[in-house]
Amino acid sequence: MYLGIDVGGTKTLVGSLTNEGVITQWHKFPTPEKYADFLPALKEVLHTFEAKDFRAIGIAAPGLIDREHGIFKAGGNIKWRNVHLQTDLARMMHTPVVLENDVNAAAVSEAKLLKGMYESVLYIAPGTGIGTGATINCELTKSFEDMEGGQMLLEHNGKLVKWENLASGKAIVERFGKRASEIDDAKTWKIISRDLARGFIDLIAIVQPDVIVVGGGVGTHLPKYKKYLLEELKKFETPLTKIPPIRQAQRPEEAVVYGCYDLAKAKYGHIA
Repeated sequence: MYLGIDVGGTKTLVGSLTNEGVITQWHKFPTPEKYADFLPALKEVLHTFEAKDFRAIGIAAPGLIDREHGIFKAGGNIKWRNVHLQTDLARMMHTPVVLENDVNAAAVSEAKLLKGMYESVLYIAPGTGIGTGATINCELTKSFEDMEGGQMLLEHNGKLVKWENLASGKAIVERFGKRASEIDDAKTWKIISRDLARGFIDLIAIVQPDVIVVGGGVGTHLPKYKKYLLEELKKFETPLTKIPPIRQAQRPEEAVVYGCYDLAKAKYGHIA
């Protein structure tokens, strides 16, 4: 068995998975504001799980990761700073642990679902912010491990603003007074698609992916605006920046947990 843990800014999702990657049990709980409260809360949740022994654990969190030392350094939507998440969890569970950025984990998971179809996959997740991850042959692209596409600066009303402050789920609520799930009119989605496209085209020029997978909370509504997004992107297409296919994430809610499993198994699955 494996354990996948998706630490979010507001909630944490924990799932136990078989060796074949099938989720057998999962549980959500509010992410504690203080790191000191996190492991006790996780331990309490794991007492309810039928599985008690795990070959390896994958844990992902939204922020900058020191992979060499297993440290969560900082995050935009979580206040923890420089915490030894990997070591602390391994000590508590007596199990090897892999620590990764949450969007990177999701990118690996979604890329594996497209294995054999596309080599280079760009994963974009507009949610509370906008997360980005890139893979080649289902493995994280080393040069882009710490990419923060949502932090790109774009011109808006004569000022430079972060892309995620224009087109994230949070920005949509602040701008239109509605969640993406509540928006159905074409006019609003055309505006959102225009602002999404501005970041997409920059990432396409840099990463040159074979396909883009859209996840996150806004990604779950891709059928509502995919047509408008493609129309906007086509305006910027050049012989050097071809617009790749755009697909919706297949497991947007669980992608990070599955990615944690994929990363943990890849590193420790050979252990008997």
